[in-house]
Amino acid sequence: MAKAKKSAAVSGEHVVAQNRAASYNYHLLERVEAGMVLLGTEVKALREGKANLRDAYAVIRKGEAWLVNSHISQYSPGGPFNHVALRPRKLLLKREEIDKLAGKTEQKGLTLVPLRIYFKNGIAKCEIAVARGKKQWDRRQTEREKESRRETQEALHRYRRR
Repeated sequence: MAKAKKSAAVSGEHVVAQNRAASYNYHLLERVEAGMVLLGTEVKALREGKANLRDAYAVIRKGEAWLVNSHISQYSPGGPFNHVALRPRKLLLKREEIDKLAGKTEQKGLTLVPLRIYFKNGIAKCEIAVARGKKQWDRRQTEREKESRRETQEALHRYRRR
């Protein structure tokens, strides 16, 4: 039974870390999936779910994409071979994708925000998005829209139950 459960987890997507604040603080314009260059202890720590994307961001430097300020906790049995928790991690993208993202981030107000780290078919991936920062009134408007959607759904649910 345990073997079947493990194979099902490896074949699909297993989300390790999410940046829940990203959709609240940014307008997400375009999403891209990128591979990650990781050390062995980082992969083991990710499999334990020890990652945080709260203050992380992505940059394009010298034609390469980097994930900066993402925190992957140290793997406790790693001992002296452990990794540095906040080191910059290289993102694997095709040249056309890097050039496209570099062109977009040069525009005023656009940035690259990591949305989640997950395993897809056993390989660590990072989903990044081209994003534009929201102003305070944008955030309030989004909250109002979300609240009105929730109220209409509740009203429809109560009406159908009668």
